[in-house]
Amino acid sequence: MPAGLTAEQVRLVLTTFVYYLLLPALVLDVLWKADIGLQSFHYTILGVGCIIFAMLCIWMIGTLFKFEDKRLGAIILAAAFPNVTYLGLPVLEQTFGNWARSVVIQMDLFATSPFLFTIGIMVARHYGVDTAEKPKSPLSFLNVPPFWAAAIAVILNLNGLVAPPWLSGVLQNLSAAVVPLMLFSLGLALNWKAVIGRNFPYVMPVILIKMLAMPLFAIFLAGYLPMEGKYKAAAVLDMAMPSMVLGVVFCDRYRLDSALYAMTVTLTTALSLITLPFWHGILINEFLK
Repeated sequence: MPAGLTAEQVRLVLTTFVYYLLLPALVLDVLWKADIGLQSFHYTILGVGCIIFAMLCIWMIGTLFKFEDKRLGAIILAAAFPNVTYLGLPVLEQTFGNWARSVVIQMDLFATSPFLFTIGIMVARHYGVDTAEKPKSPLSFLNVPPFWAAAIAVILNLNGLVAPPWLSGVLQNLSAAVVPLMLFSLGLALNWKAVIGRNFPYVMPVILIKMLAMPLFAIFLAGYLPMEGKYKAAAVLDMAMPSMVLGVVFCDRYRLDSALYAMTVTLTTALSLITLPFWHGILINEFLK
């Protein structure tokens, strides 16, 4: 890498910049103009329902085969939480158009992130080791820029306030940098050296659940939600994304099997080049006939 920096150092700087400045700008820009209402609750039902389904599936497999705690905790996170934003945003925007940004942001902020920073952390603590003297409250995730931006955007949206042209222009310019930086950061996070033969028995159940069972369950669940077909298709495709990169932070923090998690992210992301087009074709026939 340039200037002698490692890929991990560059990724950390980029993700920090995106998380604390660019992503809040995108959230504010999108949610301020979005149609927020009952459909937002439907996104929550779909996202949380799919995560719980995946968690139960991988927990039953891990319990049946008596996986070691640190490995079971890692694969529960890997199987349950998709990369809805860092990969979902560019994929859905390119596939469906700019309107899909709202789907991604709402799926993330109203479903996956709240569940990750509460139940997800509880799972990591249970199967790992919490060395913190004063563990953070599960609700501390609310005190971060994207959620502050979401709260402000929802308030402005529901009160019918319109963004002045200069502010809208600033937000759009900042938002434009999110997708390329997210994709670059995701590429830096992939590590083929983490692919180890002895971990394949633990990774295969995650691949089957994440890439096959979870999207199927999402299609089934979405069929019962009163949403327009294009929104169902976008939301389900978002849940078909590979394992999220952020989970490795929780594995490091709670001493779960980080190498196993990194291998899962790498393989599911590579396989998504095949599975995402497949599921897109299914969704077109199912919801966009």
